[in-house]
Amino acid sequence: MLYLSDVVRFRSTALIGLLVVACTGMVQAQDSSEPTVQFNRDVKQILAKKCFACHGPAEQESSLRLDERESAVAEADSGMIAIVPGNVGESELIRRITSHDEFEKMPPEGEGVKPEELAILKTWIEEGAQFQGHWAFEPVTDPPLPETKHEGWVNNPIDQFILSRLEEQGLEPNARASKRTLIRRAYYNLTGLPPTKQEIEAFENDSSPDAWKNLIEKLLASEHYGEKWGRHWLDLVRFAETNSYERDGVKPNAWKYRDYVIRSFNENKPYDLFIVEQLAGDEIENPTPESITATGYYKLGVWDDEPADPLLHEFDQYDDIISTTSKTFLGVTIGCARCHDHKIDPISQENYYQFLSFFRGMKPYGNRGDVSFSQREISSSEVVSAHENHRREREAIENRMNEIVSAAIEQLPQDERKDVKRQRDPNRRRERMDDRIAELVPNEASEYAELKRQLDAVNDKEKYLPAREFALAVNKADKTPRETMIMLRGNAHVPGDVVVPGFPKYFNDPNPEIPEPASGQETSGRRLVLAKWIASEDNLMTARVMVNRIWQYQFGRGLVRTSSNFGQLGTPPTHPELLDWLTQEFIRSGWDIKHMQRLMMLTSAYQMSSEGSEKGLAQDPANDQFWRFNSRRLTAEEVRDSILLVNGRLNEKMYGHGFYPKISAEVMAGQSKPGDGWGNSTYQEQARRAVYIHVKRSLVTPILSSFDFPETDAPCEDRFVTTQPAQALGMINGDFANQQATELARRVRETGATTLEDQIGHAVLFVMAREVNDEDVKIGTSLFNDLKNDHGMDDQRAFDLYCLMLINLNEFFFLD
Repeated sequence: MLYLSDVVRFRSTALIGLLVVACTGMVQAQDSSEPTVQFNRDVKQILAKKCFACHGPAEQESSLRLDERESAVAEADSGMIAIVPGNVGESELIRRITSHDEFEKMPPEGEGVKPEELAILKTWIEEGAQFQGHWAFEPVTDPPLPETKHEGWVNNPIDQFILSRLEEQGLEPNARASKRTLIRRAYYNLTGLPPTKQEIEAFENDSSPDAWKNLIEKLLASEHYGEKWGRHWLDLVRFAETNSYERDGVKPNAWKYRDYVIRSFNENKPYDLFIVEQLAGDEIENPTPESITATGYYKLGVWDDEPADPLLHEFDQYDDIISTTSKTFLGVTIGCARCHDHKIDPISQENYYQFLSFFRGMKPYGNRGDVSFSQREISSSEVVSAHENHRREREAIENRMNEIVSAAIEQLPQDERKDVKRQRDPNRRRERMDDRIAELVPNEASEYAELKRQLDAVNDKEKYLPAREFALAVNKADKTPRETMIMLRGNAHVPGDVVVPGFPKYFNDPNPEIPEPASGQETSGRRLVLAKWIASEDNLMTARVMVNRIWQYQFGRGLVRTSSNFGQLGTPPTHPELLDWLTQEFIRSGWDIKHMQRLMMLTSAYQMSSEGSEKGLAQDPANDQFWRFNSRRLTAEEVRDSILLVNGRLNEKMYGHGFYPKISAEVMAGQSKPGDGWGNSTYQEQARRAVYIHVKRSLVTPILSSFDFPETDAPCEDRFVTTQPAQALGMINGDFANQQATELARRVRETGATTLEDQIGHAVLFVMAREVNDEDVKIGTSLFNDLKNDHGMDDQRAFDLYCLMLINLNEFFFLD
């Protein structure tokens, strides 16, 4: 968000800066100051939202295009000039925006330009209306490290970029947070679980200079790390285990993709390999069960098993893949160009269908009753061989039996023989003729009886064979895909020109050469070409987008707030040089995600307090400059998992089939068939971490839904953080919260504590991981007595509700 104070902030510049401006042909500001308003940072967002729909890349009414300087400062069809650099009064753009004539006022529809936005536009024109190319479509720079005054605050280059900006703005970074705050921050950000009192005290008492670094290393090595950071990725790829629509049928083996993601983060798999495995794990040179499972990425979207228009639905599935892939990996909205050229970004409709053609040979999820396109065997060669040998042995016996049965059928009277032959299934024929073999072909009877015994023995052996394993994955893809054509207005029934695989034009990369598939190759290899291009260090977007996501999940918001839209409708980076430095460092590290997290967490910026300061709140209330750390509420999964941890019930079992929490009949009633597709897990299984909950699109677990679990039909770049009545109602009246509060009270009683004060002390110790204080005892005793005296509760019920109160406190729910 931009504040008006930004508009009037002036900074001096070196003479060389002015020379660069002059050499690029831009109009200089009327004084020697560097412009306080920048096109990319401040102006483009306003024009993109208010003007580009009619005067942007896709439409140029009156021949006016406001995203390019040449057109913006030229005479339009009306004879007027929209922007006259240095002269606000002569600029038709400003006159139209401020006009009170409904036939002249711009924009003609929707919300007008706000006063603070108008001030930005005026200042920009006064200072020369300097244009810039869109920052994200320019090559990544390798910026020099800025100089800072307070060098003692700098732990690594990240701090230099943060501190330099703060000093420039006259802001002071916050002091270091307490050790208790830091360990809670680190545990939740890396594992999604709180530290125990013993872990907090051990860290507080560790005075070694490497105490913080050692804590980070410990948490990065924790198996719980993958459960927390894997869940971030699952948000981005719209992970769910069912298909949506009315039946919302299960996606068999979808949980294996979830496990693949968790393991990948725990193993610190290089991000470029992580990309390639998901986009083309079946097309790499030596596919593995792991890389095959990774392609389940393509099969996670919604699927209609009885579409009214099957061809349209096929292209809807392609559109889902295009939108998810472009947003998640590239931070651009290619999906907006399905029906026409992108209205804002330089992405044509042709680019959209060129991108689609990389996926064209891949079969859709399935057909009703047959999802074999999405189930692929990943058994070991030994298991496959054992089952194949068993199949051959069974078929040899069955074939000989069928020969005897056929001979017997020929001995039947003609009418009966015709009737039997109508049965096409050989197994059914054998069943029908079983008792008549001795009668019709007596010479074959003994052999037939022996074959039956052999068949029974072979079938009996089947249950001792090692289990075959399948994964949700790409299973069918054409070696020679059908032609891809531009669908006019996005209509799958109106094909236009043929296109070949290609990349959006702003990447300035030529169309790729797709190698001719080898004789033994099963697919076209197109997706592997795409995957390698996306995972290339030369790609403009990939590394930038991922380091921004890592920053977002560590600091609470990205350097680019719109982390899946780096296009012209997205927000520009608050620290562009830092973003480029992080991008280069990520690539230099070998795409090492844990390295980047370690680097970020070791900064003074990460270790700052979240407390407010009068000057900081007045000058930068949104914390754009990172003068303090952003506090946050626990995520939905963290709320649930933390409750289970503090009451002693958390089941740390990892991986495997998802489990089914108990859901009330009232919530189940919202389904078309209440309870359909929802299992009944044991009480112990229901205490596993929330990342293993079975994700059913039509039946999201209530406590997760209340606390902003993401929509599963589309990628989620950043979860909402809402405050709404269902949260309080669920945490006070809900079955889960009340049951777990009772379990917490039981845990306290099992310590042997008998007095109320001791019980309160143990409860606070478990929930808050600290010693009880006098205020805790006072509040707890007062509540306990009120519940007994005013509401007639016995000691047990009163203490159960005291425990319920504890897990509802802000101290438990929020991180500083």
